[in-house]
Parts: sequence; structure tokens; C-alpha cells
Amino acid sequence: MSPSQNASAEADPSRPSLEEAIINPGAVKINVQGAYIVDDQPETPDSPADEDGIVYERKDIRLPHHTSVVSHVAVDIGGSLAKLVYFTRELGSESEGGRLNFIKFETERIDRCIEFIKQLKEDHERLNGSTLGELYSETEPMQFVEAHAGVYPYLLVNIGSGVSMIKVSGPQEFQRVGGTHLGGGTFWGIMALLTGATTFDDMLAMADRGDNSGVDMLVGDIYGMDYTKIGLKSTAIASTFGKVLKMKRIAERQAEDGADLGEDPENAQPVEFRHADMSRSLLFAISNNIGQIAYLQSEKHQLKHIYFGGSFIRGHLQTMNTLSYAIKFWSKGEKQAYFLRHEGYLGAVGAFLKRQPQNWGRRNSIEDSAASKQFREDLAREIRPSQQ
Repeated sequence: MSPSQNASAEADPSRPSLEEAIINPGAVKINVQGAYIVDDQPETPDSPADEDGIVYERKDIRLPHHTSVVSHVAVDIGGSLAKLVYFTRELGSESEGGRLNFIKFETERIDRCIEFIKQLKEDHERLNGSTLGELYSETEPMQFVEAHAGVYPYLLVNIGSGVSMIKVSGPQEFQRVGGTHLGGGTFWGIMALLTGATTFDDMLAMADRGDNSGVDMLVGDIYGMDYTKIGLKSTAIASTFGKVLKMKRIAERQAEDGADLGEDPENAQPVEFRHADMSRSLLFAISNNIGQIAYLQSEKHQLKHIYFGGSFIRGHLQTMNTLSYAIKFWSKGEKQAYFLRHEGYLGAVGAFLKRQPQNWGRRNSIEDSAASKQFREDLAREIRPSQQ
């Protein structure tokens, strides 16, 4: 854009100011014709590099027919992760459209997230100028490809640090109906205490290598076989971590028996449990618990479809298989679990699309409240005598 065009745009009273547009950005209209997910895309010199606590998702949503400017980013900051969604044009030609990009930061790296957003802003101004992109009103909301018939109503289970369960009755009709505090943050925290692992992905990798029968008490440990009378296989978990105390007591008794035979108890080998086995056990416990609660909520609210999202899932096959099995088991095969492709970015995508109403947020609500005005007046009277 030339300087003269930029000046005329700034002088146009019909266009909102930058500050006003940031506060009230309006709904975003995206051309989703021909959109598709780019799976397993290779890294390029321009791709953000993964760092400790930062993961760039290589499954962008390609938008080949969206050519207008998108001048904002969206971030969903949770208890454990900050998820960021932003639009970029395709390299080489504006006529080739662009794509939605996804990147997540551990919340303790929020400063790095802010730096990344600042860099996106600078890149946007360099490529598109500093004027605002095309804004759309509430009367022209974003349009998506129609979902398959009968999708509503459904239960949306969002698994982050905790778990929220939302009954979705239609495009603008939803209600939180339940949840649980045992979620991804629980898995992360207990694993950090038990194993010293620091990253969620390391913990999931441990679970892939583990065998939960090393710490869990199974049905077969109690009955020696399947308990067919109530439909339980011998490999079903009877008690999470239930084998730990039993094995420790056996080791203590063996040490005592050795002492009676004149052996030094100090030389007895203590029972040890593999970190990988603990990880697999805990992952099963949390996933099974969420699956059962989700099933019960779907029964209570007569919902046939159950969709799972949230950063706890991360496309991890073991997690998805456990949730799927729980839904299938408790529903006796009548219900099925579904999983979102960009499961961890549901809130960020919603923020990307959602119009922010005027006078939204803590700043305006506090500044405009009578109590706040009275507090400021009282504070001013207290300050004046101290300054005299």
C-alpha cells in the first residue's frame, strides 16, 4: 500500500480506529471452499522451530480460496498450555490463498508466546501495511461447510488441565453440563512427582513403553481368569496401582524371612516400579474415568454423539483407544467416541472467529461500576492529605 493510500485510510471516519478494532474486532469471515488439513507437512526454513515447551503443530488448515487480509491472531490460555491460532498467506502468490497455523506454548513460557505474537504483528505490517484488514459485522457470521445430518445434539468433552463437558444443541446453543477436576493437569502433576519427567510428551512416550500390569491389580490377579459372569476380561483393571502395596508387603516379608535365616536385611533388594508402567497406569486411570463420566452425562442428557477435544489427547493413540473403549464398554456398543483433528485448539479457534461485544472484559466492567468509582474517590481523598 502506498503512503497516500495509507493516509487516506487513516483519515476515513467510516473506518474504525486500530484501538477500537482491537477491542471490538467483529466476526471473521473466512472462505472455507476447498479447505483441507495438511497432514505431516515437512519443515521449511520459514516454519517456527520447536523449542523446549513450545510445539508447532504440522497439520495446518489450508484455505486455497481465502485471499483477503486477516489482521488478528487468537490465543487460548489454559492452566497448562497457551494455544495460538493465526493466519498466513501462501508463499509466492496471494492468489493461492493461505492457511490457519497452530502452535502451543507451556504456560510458563508465556513470555515467549508474547514475543511470538509481536513478531507475527511485525510480519503482518511489513507484508500488508499497518491499516486494518477487512472486518465483518455480526450480521455476516462465518459460514462453514454443513455438518452431516443429525449431528445435533451432541456432547463435547474438552480435556485440558481439567475437564468440561458441554451439551451442544445447535450452532449457537450450548450449556456446560458437567466435568471433572481429574484431567491433563492431574496426569502431568502426578507424573512429575513420581518420575521427575518435565514435559507432557515425555510422559506420553513413557506410557507407550509401559505395562500397567506391573503396578495395577487386574481381574486376573484376583480370580485367576476372566470374570465372564459380569463381562470382565482377566486383563481388565480391578484397582489402579492396587498391586503396589501388595508387592511391597511381599518384599518386606521376604526381607524378614531372610533376617530369620541370618541374612542382613540391609542387603535385601527393595521392590522397584518402572516409571513407564506408572505412566501407562495413570494414563489409563484418567482416560477411563473421563470416558465413564462422559458416558453418564450423555445418558443423562440423551445425547448419542460424544466428541472429545483438548490438549490432553494430542492425537495419542493410546489415549484415544482408552476413551473409545470406555464409551463402547459402558454403552454396550451403542455409542461411539469421536475426536477433533485440532483437538487442543478448540478455544483458540473459537476466539479467532468470535465477535467480542462492546464494553467486554474486566477493564470496562470495573471502570464503569459504581463501587469502583467510589473506591477511586475515597482513594483520592486519602492521597491528598499525604501530599500536603
